[in-house]
Amino acid sequence: MLRRLGADYPGFKTATFAPGMNLVVAHTTAVSSDTDSRNSAGKSSLVELIHFLLGARADKRSLVTKKALRSFVFNLQMTWPGVGDLQVWRSGGRPGMVRIAPDITASGESGMFELDLDGPVEVSAERWTRLIERDLFNVREEHPGASGRTMLSFLARRVTAHGFNEATRTFSRQAEADATTNLAYMLGLDWQLADGYRQLAARKATRTQLRKAINDPVWGRIVGSPADLRGQITLAQAQVGRLQAQIAEFQVVPEYERVKEEADGIARRIKQLAQDDVIDQSNLEELSQAVTEAADVDVDYLEPVYQELGVVLNDQVRRRFEEVQTFHQSVVRNRRRFLEAEIAELTARLETRRTERARLGEEQSRLLRALNDGGALEALTALQQALAREQAALEALQHRYEAAQTLEASARQITAQRLQLQHAVTTDLDERAEQTSEATLLFSQYAQRLYGEGREAYLAIEAGPSSLQIRPHIHSDDSRGIGNMVIFCFDLTIAVLAHRHGRGPDFLIHDSHLFDGVDDRQLAAALTLAADVTRDEGMQYIATLNSDDLDKAVRRDFDPTPYLREPRLTDGLDNGGLFGFRF
Repeated sequence: MLRRLGADYPGFKTATFAPGMNLVVAHTTAVSSDTDSRNSAGKSSLVELIHFLLGARADKRSLVTKKALRSFVFNLQMTWPGVGDLQVWRSGGRPGMVRIAPDITASGESGMFELDLDGPVEVSAERWTRLIERDLFNVREEHPGASGRTMLSFLARRVTAHGFNEATRTFSRQAEADATTNLAYMLGLDWQLADGYRQLAARKATRTQLRKAINDPVWGRIVGSPADLRGQITLAQAQVGRLQAQIAEFQVVPEYERVKEEADGIARRIKQLAQDDVIDQSNLEELSQAVTEAADVDVDYLEPVYQELGVVLNDQVRRRFEEVQTFHQSVVRNRRRFLEAEIAELTARLETRRTERARLGEEQSRLLRALNDGGALEALTALQQALAREQAALEALQHRYEAAQTLEASARQITAQRLQLQHAVTTDLDERAEQTSEATLLFSQYAQRLYGEGREAYLAIEAGPSSLQIRPHIHSDDSRGIGNMVIFCFDLTIAVLAHRHGRGPDFLIHDSHLFDGVDDRQLAAALTLAADVTRDEGMQYIATLNSDDLDKAVRRDFDPTPYLREPRLTDGLDNGGLFGFRF
C-alpha cells in the first residue's frame, strides 16, 4: 500500500494515504470565478508522480523534467511485501537513478530478503522496474510479454496517456496483443500463450518490411527474389565447378618462370631465323640471275661486217681482237666462279638455318607442352583464391535464396501458426474456466452494484485472430458516463483478482477524469463499492475528485468523511495546487 507522497521543498503539499478508500479532493475557493478551473490543482499530477516514483520513464515531455520541477527530489513511502516500510526517492534531474531504503535488491537462496538497514541504496530505474515486477507482481522468470509498467498502468491510469479511452488499453496506440498479454497475467490465464500473438505480430511486421525492401529498386538487389536467385546460383555453381576442375588437373611446373623464359627465347630465335632466310633467299635469287647473265662476248660477227664495208683486217688487228676476247672470257669465268661461291654459301646458310629451325621447333614444342600441362605455384594459388571467392559468393547467394524462400513461405506459416495459436488459446480458456468464470462473475457483481440487479454485464474472453480478446460489457445506451463505469468495474475486477492470487499489488488509483459525465447515483454507488471492496479484500483505493462531483455523491447519501485525505487541493492562483506554485 502507498503511505505518503512528498518532496524535498516545503511548498509541496504532502499526500498521505491509508488502507481502504482514500479521496483527494480539489475544491473551489471563495474567490474563484466561473472561468476558474481545477485542472491545474494537481489531481492528475499526483498520479503522474506516483507513476514516476514507481519506475515510469521520464523524457523531455514528462512532468518532473520541466524546468520548474527538475531540481526537486520526490519521495514515496509504501509497504513492501515481506519488508514493511520502503522509501523511494527520484528526481527529474537524474531520472535514470532511483534511491530505495532498505536495500531489497539482494535475496538469499531461501528467498528471504537480505536487508541493508543502514541507509538507502541507489539503483537504475530499469533495475527498480525489475524489482517491482519481482515483488509486486511476482514475475520472477523470463517474461518478454509481461511488463510491470504496463500492469501498473492498468492499476493507475493516466489521463496524459489517454488511459481512459478504452478499458483494455492503457494508452491510445497500445497494441491489443501487448495489453491483453498483461491482462491475461493478472487474470490468471496463460499469458505466455497469449504473448504468442505479440510474437506473431512482430514477425508479420518484419515480413512486411522485407516485402517493401524487395519492391525497392535498391534494396531489392540485396534481398532478391527466389526466381532470380535460382538463376544466379546455377551460374555460380557452374563457375565453381570449372575452377575446381582446373585445380584438380593443375600440375606445378618446377622453375616455371625459367622454362617460360626459355620458350620465349626460342620463339624469338625462330622469328629471327625466318627473317634471315628471307634476306638470304632474296640474295640467292639475285645471284642466280647474275650467273645466268655472265656469258662470253661473241665477236665473230665483226669480220664479216668489216668485209662488207670493204675493210680488210690485217693480222695485227686480228691478234688484238683475240687478246681482248681472251681477257673478257677470263673476266666472265672469274665472275661466274665468284657468284657460284656466293650461291653455295647462301645455300649452306639456308640449310643450316632450316636444320636449326627444326631443332628449335621440337624444343619449343616440348616446353610449350610442359607449360600447357601445368603452371607456376603462384598460378595455382591464384586459382585457389578465385575458387574461394566464387564459393563465398555462391554461399551468400544460397543464404539469400533461403531467406527469400522463407519470406515467401512466411505468410503461409504466420497464417498457419495464428490458427494453431487461436486453437491453443481456445483450448486453454476451456481448461481455465474457473479463472474466467471468477472474473466474469466479479465484473458482473460490481456492475450490478452500480446499475441494479438484472443489468446485463459480463466479460467476453475469447481467442481472436490477432490477440486474446477481453471485452468488458455493461448493457447501456453507450453514454460516456456508463463507458467510464465499465472501466471502473473492469479495473476493480483485475485489481482484486491480481491481489487475491498474488499476481499484483494491493492498490488501485483513479484520476478524477474517470468520473466525468457519471451521474450522481452511479458515482455514489461506485465510491461505496470501492470502499466496501477494498475493506473486504484488504486493499487500498485512491481517487482524486472535484468537490462538485463529490457533492453529487453526498446528495445520494454517500458519506466521504472517513475517506478524505490530505492534501486539500484548491484552484487558488498562489499556493492552492499540489506543488504550491504555478508553472
